[in-house]
Amino acid sequence: MGGVGEPGEGPAPPGAPLPTFRWEQIRQHNLPGDKWLVIERRVYDISRWAQRHPGGSRLIGHHGAEDATDAFRAFHQDLNFVRKFLQPLLIGELAPEEPSQDGPQDAQLVEDFRALRQAAEDMELFEAKPAFFALLLGHILAMEAQCWCLQHDLGHTSVFRKSQWNHVAQQFVMGQLKGFSAHWWNFRHFQHHAKPNIFHKDPDVTVAPVFLLGESSVEYGKKKRRYLPYHRQHLYFFLIGPPLLTLVNFEVENLAYMLVCMQWTDLLWAASFYSRFFLCYAPFYGLPGALLLFVAVRVLESHWFVWITQMNHIPKEIGHEKHRDWASSQLAATCNVEPSLFIDWFSGHLNFQIEHHLFPTMPRHNYRRVAPLVKALCAKHGLNYEVKPFLTALVDIIGSLKKSGDVWLEAYLHQ
Repeated sequence: MGGVGEPGEGPAPPGAPLPTFRWEQIRQHNLPGDKWLVIERRVYDISRWAQRHPGGSRLIGHHGAEDATDAFRAFHQDLNFVRKFLQPLLIGELAPEEPSQDGPQDAQLVEDFRALRQAAEDMELFEAKPAFFALLLGHILAMEAQCWCLQHDLGHTSVFRKSQWNHVAQQFVMGQLKGFSAHWWNFRHFQHHAKPNIFHKDPDVTVAPVFLLGESSVEYGKKKRRYLPYHRQHLYFFLIGPPLLTLVNFEVENLAYMLVCMQWTDLLWAASFYSRFFLCYAPFYGLPGALLLFVAVRVLESHWFVWITQMNHIPKEIGHEKHRDWASSQLAATCNVEPSLFIDWFSGHLNFQIEHHLFPTMPRHNYRRVAPLVKALCAKHGLNYEVKPFLTALVDIIGSLKKSGDVWLEAYLHQ
């Protein structure tokens, strides 16, 4: 075992004893252009490589100066393959006396969650059933409004044995059937999974100054910021939230991403969607009628998307980075909705949001099977495994927006 390493050392020479680091040293390396992280007690300098990370520099950078072991296992299906890319970045390991996780984390919970994941792997719950997704694709071709479900799974789950075919399939569903970029979707959605409900790391909740959620309500109130009547945000949510997310926000953000990041293949896929759409409908309805139909479809799917995805998150804790372990951070930001055949179908199994967040690469058809194991883990460690009725979950979105607006108004008037 080597001595205590000095910050700034390069990769350890092959065969040489690895330097050891303490958490107080590692914590210093969480700056733009200077990022370290810990995986399986080994310390990696990802400062330069982060820009080449297939999942994007933000996704891996959000775990800077942290133990990223569980996130590493959650997002990568072929760990041995990915470790080959990590090897040149290795600069040392944690000192023997250092805990595996920094800060006041429950080491027993971390150990038990990893045992749960191993049990799920032994039960082959991460193995996708191609027949399930083939039937789903047929369903979606008949009901294109459900395309979000399939492209969402293709971004997370290896439906095909070859990852390149999985990516091509996602590009087809996202681009040809929806008109969006697969790379853009993965860029923002994987950040959401890495750090759910964390400001400036989860794009889904970094929505100020349009809406104030969680801790941002107090901050805006204390600073006397009033760009909108936030104490009425639960009302104007109905005007600019569900109707316009995919029609306006996603369209603009998606196009900007493809142009700035030069994702020309995705741009061609998206262009094929718009060409097909207007060539199919303009002869029947004319260009104005086809545009009206496009807007109607986008508004309809936007309502579905917002209500189904946000009923599991907006009513939960939303704030700044807490540096929790993987299981605790996911459970604090998610809840489930009571399952039924209809709700499972209507939500695309996203009513099992807890299981989906704990195991983002697990195929959706296995959420029911792993749920009892997750419940047992939560019961053992006193963690809240929250399950709501469907209508309650929808109403809680509005209640949470109103509560945050009231908190803002109180701080704005009296701080």
